[in-house]
Amino acid sequence: MTEQKPIEDEIVGLEKSYWDAIKRKDGKTTASLSGKTSLVTGANGVMSIEKDKMGSMTEEGSWELKSYEFSDVSVVTPSPDVAIIVYKVTQTVSMDGTDREFTAADSSTWIRGSEGWECHAHSETILTDQKAA
Repeated sequence: MTEQKPIEDEIVGLEKSYWDAIKRKDGKTTASLSGKTSLVTGANGVMSIEKDKMGSMTEEGSWELKSYEFSDVSVVTPSPDVAIIVYKVTQTVSMDGTDREFTAADSSTWIRGSEGWECHAHSETILTDQKAA
């Protein structure tokens, strides 16, 4: 069990590094943290994104990630070189100059290979306000 905590801390750190790179619009970093092909699901459906395309997608567009905060973070390692992280993220995003804040449930699958840990799958589900429903 002593091995779990260091890997958990490393994966949380990598996930935050990814978000920080998105916030800086640093495509080089998001590409380096991504697998050769990453599977992504979210509000825009299902995508299969090549490493280089992930970098250019980070840099392009009239959007900006202004802030984010993780909560309810859990990490499991089904094998020594595979880690899955799930968490809630409250984020403020500016789209075409208009700020939106929302909370989502996210998950990422990280695989450790010869180049280190890479994110091979990411999913985001925007959470609705249960009180308003």
